[in-house]
Parts: sequence; C-alpha cells; structure tokens
Amino acid sequence: MDRTEESLRHRDTTPAPIALSAWNRLVQEDLLHVNPTAENLRRPVADVQLYDALDDQANVRNTVVLAMGVSCGSAGFERVLVHAADGEAAAVIVKARGTPIEDLRAASSRHDVPVLVVGDDADWTRLIAMARTAVAGAAVDSVSGVRLGDLFAFANAVASITNGAASIVDPSGRILGYSTVPGQPIDDLRRETTLTLQERTPPALDADFKVVYSSTAALFVQSPSGIADRLALAVRAGGELLGSIWIIDPGGERRQPALDALDRLAPLAGLHMLHARSASDFTERRNADLMRTLMDDPARASFAAAQLGLEFTDGFAIAAFALTHPNGGSLDAMREQHRLLQLVTVTCNVQFRSAYSALIDSVVYALLPCAGDSPRAAHRRVIRDIGSYATTISAHPVVSAVGGIAEQISELPRSRTEALRTLRYLMHQQSVTRENPTPQAPAAAVFEDYWTELNLLEIGKYITEKHLDKFDVIDAIRAYDATHHTDFLITLRAYFDSNANVSKAADRIHVHGNTIRYRITRLAEEFQIDFDNPTTRLWLWLRLVSTDLM
Repeated sequence: MDRTEESLRHRDTTPAPIALSAWNRLVQEDLLHVNPTAENLRRPVADVQLYDALDDQANVRNTVVLAMGVSCGSAGFERVLVHAADGEAAAVIVKARGTPIEDLRAASSRHDVPVLVVGDDADWTRLIAMARTAVAGAAVDSVSGVRLGDLFAFANAVASITNGAASIVDPSGRILGYSTVPGQPIDDLRRETTLTLQERTPPALDADFKVVYSSTAALFVQSPSGIADRLALAVRAGGELLGSIWIIDPGGERRQPALDALDRLAPLAGLHMLHARSASDFTERRNADLMRTLMDDPARASFAAAQLGLEFTDGFAIAAFALTHPNGGSLDAMREQHRLLQLVTVTCNVQFRSAYSALIDSVVYALLPCAGDSPRAAHRRVIRDIGSYATTISAHPVVSAVGGIAEQISELPRSRTEALRTLRYLMHQQSVTRENPTPQAPAAAVFEDYWTELNLLEIGKYITEKHLDKFDVIDAIRAYDATHHTDFLITLRAYFDSNANVSKAADRIHVHGNTIRYRITRLAEEFQIDFDNPTTRLWLWLRLVSTDLM
C-alpha cells in the first residue's frame, strides 16, 4: 500500500478527541458560546448526538448534545442540562428562540455545562453533519498533512495514490479541485476543464456521470476516441451526493489497484468535500457581509477592511459583474451567478494574487487593487478576460464595469455607485442593441469611459424626479407624432445632433434638406419653439439626449 494512503487511512479511522474551542472553529457555523471559560473551552469532543428525551441512559461523555425540539427555560431544557452534566458531556447546542443570553448563561453556570446557541433558522440536519465532520477532523484540522477542505491538496494526494491525474467535481459540474502532480499525463478535456473550472456537459445531462452516481463503488469509464479513459467515484456523506472524483486511467496493472484505492478513500473524500462545502458557504456569506459593509456602512467599513486584511496603500476600485439572463430569479440563473462569482474570484487571484469578491443581489462585486503605473489598464484587462471566459459558464453575456479608484476606505461607496451606474448603462445598451440592428454595444468598461453619458443620465433623472419637464414641449411633440403619424421628434433630434446643419440632419434620417427645413418651421409654429434662443436649444437637446439614454 502507498505510504500516503496508509497514513490517510490510519488518520481517518482513529479520530482523536478535539478541544471544544477547536471543534467550534471547524464546524464553521454561527455558534455562540454563552459562557466561555478557559476550562470549558478545553473540554474534549469525541462525538455528536441528538438528544433523546426517552433515553436517559445514553452515554454522552465528551459528546456535543444537540437539544432539538427543546425550548430554553422549559423543564425539558433543564433535563437536557442535568443529563449532560451527569454524563460529562462536552456541550449542549440549543436554539434560543427569544430567550435572553443572560438566562442561558445562568443555566450554563448552574449546571456547569457549556451551552452553545445556534440561530433559530439553522438546519439541524446540516448542523449535525458538520458537527460530526469536525469531530472526524480530529485535533489538528488535517488528515495526513492535508487540511480538511483543501480539495486541491487532496486531489494531489489521490493522484499520487492512484497514479492518475485527479479532478474533483460537484453535482453541478464545477471543478472544485484538481491535481498538479508532475509527470502525470493529461488530455485536452482535462486541460479545458481545469482552465474553465467547469465540465463541458452538466452532470445531469451526462450519461457517464449518471452511471457513476448510480454506483456505490469506483468504476472504469470508457471515453470516446481521442480522450483518455477515466476511473470515477461518486462521493457521498450520510447518503447525500456531494460530487465525484475522476482519475485519468493509469491503465494496465495499475487500474485495479487504483479502483480499490478510490473505494478505500471514499469516506475520506466525503469528509473533505463536506468540509469544503461548509467552508465555501461560510466564506461566501462572510465575504458578502464584509463587502456589503465596506460599500454601504462607512461607520463600520474600517472594521470590515481589517477583517478582510485590506491595506489601502494604493487604493482599490469596485468592479461589478452581471449576467444578462432573461430570467434572473430562476434556478439556472442563480447557478450561473455562483459560477460567475467563482470565475471572478479565480481570475482576480491570477491577475492580482488576491481576491475579494462577493455575490450580492445578483451582482458579483470584486475589489480590484490599484498598484503599479497603470492600474486602469490592469482593470480593463481583467474585466475583458472575465467576459471572454464567461462563455464557458453561461450562454448569456456577462457585463462588467469598474468604478473610479478609491484611495481611502471612505471612498469605496462612491466607487461602488459608479460601477453600478456604468453596469446598468451597459446593460441598457445591450438590451437596445438586441432590439435594434445596430453595432454591438460594449460589454465591459471603466467609469470614465462613459462619464459624460452617465452624468447626462443623472441630469435626466433629476429633471424627472423634480418634474422640471412639466412645461416643455418634448412630451407634446411625442404625443403629436403618435396621433398624426409624423416624425417631428426624430427630425428635432437629428437637427440638434447635426448642430443645426440642415444637410447633415437630412443625411442622418435619409430625407431631403427641404423636408428638414419644412419640419423645423412647423415645429416652431406648432409648438412655439424659438430656435434662435440658445437656452431653448440647450434645454431641448438636454431633454432629448437624457431621455434617449434612459
């Protein structure tokens, strides 16, 4: 047996007790310890159990007891605490359901049992799965030197054991980790999927994935011509499908040992994937909360920046990314939004060696560093690259925009506003382009590319909000055109766009110059427009331009 595999198996089958404080960190759920002391934080945790009110004889020594269905302050809660104290339990987890923390702290002290509070909306099934995963992780949060949840390191370990390049895939087809062991052969499919971090075909539509998912053992999967054969294993935890591991077939005498090794590693793979999913969910929620604080809450922005480890030496710019998906609230759209978040995170890591990104309200935000002599060139390059790569995650285009550079934390809300304004403008232009056979609108830009148009848009919004258009003639001309089937508004727009040059205006709308002169005369007479007054011309032009942009 391979030495790495032997170590992996030994560590997985003999989990050591872990201190309550370390276990709490590994669970990565929002658990509040109501009465932490140096002594109770060192309590060993060796198991996790659901409380059974009808089984007072259950052994709970060094066990975390989940008090499901018990309300704080009730007689049932007191029985749980007495049972936990008498049995030397490691801790009790309960939902507060409105009970003051002071009351919970008093109960914890009275029975000398650590009490941890979980949110009222927490899922007990998920919590017990993660709690047991943390126990299995043992005291060092690692298995044979591979940190729990580090799927890239785990893929390398699997590749070394099986002698084949390994990829770890979730049920939606995302590549969660892949091996980089030198000298192991790979094919074009492997190169493509590790570049895009996505399978070519969603597992739900792939016959090979369906066969693998239906098996409880590792399988040999024959591939089409030109693609290397694979060995594959469905990974589960507690009956839940977490994903699969795919190995490039080492062939010959190495195939069967590799299949056997995959079967032996199945429980360990489940442990890693379950922990990685929890860590990913926890990190995603945490990053979203901190990013939202940075952009929306100036009073707490410095704290959020410190939590993210930001150093404002050269400043940052907020980038915003969105899919032009027609059904933004659909399940498919939400999946693609999370793929976009992953793509943005990976690309920023490659470009800037750091990634601060979050999905908030269907928009992916990222903090782009501003180091170097030409930060805007780097910003343009990264959003252009993300737009190009996005074709691998969605059939719908990605629109990207970057706000101005924020040299201080307090300027980040302004950068976010600029990014969103630019993003919305580009998305509007995309929709206009789809409806009209005009040149393709740009899908990526920095704020200063369109600052004129964006400022005119703000002026237009101000005019509308303050009802400053109440007495002008633009709406009257539009209504007249609709009633009489005339083209006065189109003519007026062409006339102003051509700086009152009749010949150019005629060319713009493909009519004779005399037609322009006639219509301008009619406009002056019908709507009392003084075309000789520069202020009148400015106002009408401003109304037309701002309306067109909206």
